[in-house]
Amino acid sequence: MANSVCEVLLTEARLEASREDVADPAFVGQPLRNKSRAGRYQANRKGWATQPIGASDAKRVDPGAGAIVDFWGVVRELEDGREIEGINYEAHAAMAEHQLRLIAEESAKNFQLKKVIVRHRIGFVSAGEASLFLQVTAGHRAAAFAASQWIVDELKKRVPIWKGPRFKIDNQTSPESHLSPAASAASCGR
Repeated sequence: MANSVCEVLLTEARLEASREDVADPAFVGQPLRNKSRAGRYQANRKGWATQPIGASDAKRVDPGAGAIVDFWGVVRELEDGREIEGINYEAHAAMAEHQLRLIAEESAKNFQLKKVIVRHRIGFVSAGEASLFLQVTAGHRAAAFAASQWIVDELKKRVPIWKGPRFKIDNQTSPESHLSPAASAASCGR
C-alpha cells in the first residue's frame, strides 16, 4: 500500500536535497547573520531582514509541522583506524527499496510523522560525501528526532545494503563487504 507521506530512493547519483525538500521557515524580522550575503535580501537600517530568508520558492511546509529534521550520513575518512578513499555500497535493490519503504511507513505511523524522505546511495561514495539523506517532518521536535534515530537504526538492521571500504594504502575492498547487513554493520561501524 503506497503512503503519500513516504519517499524512498536508492541511487548511484550524488545526494542533494532538492529545492522541494528544503524547508523555508521564512523567518521575517530575524537579524542577518552573514553580511556577505546581505545583498540577496532587503534589509532595514538596523540590518534586520524585511523579506523572507531562504529558498522562497521552496515547497511550503505542512502547517501542522512543528519540526523538520534533516540527517546526512557522510562517509568518514577513517574506517577501523585506517584511511579510506571511500566506500562501495552494494544492495539487493528491490529488497532494499521494499525494506526502506516499510521502515518509512512504520515510522510515519508510530511517530505520527507528516513526511519521511529516505535516500541511500549505492555504488562508490568518496570520503566526505553523503551516503544517506533522511528528512523527517513531525508535529513536534521530540517525535522528529526520535523517528530520525529509529529510522537510521532500523535501516542498519534490516536493509540489505552492504558496504566495502576502499583503503588508501592498498586500494583494496575490505573482506567485510560480503557479510550480511547486520554483520557488516557490526564489523564496519555502519
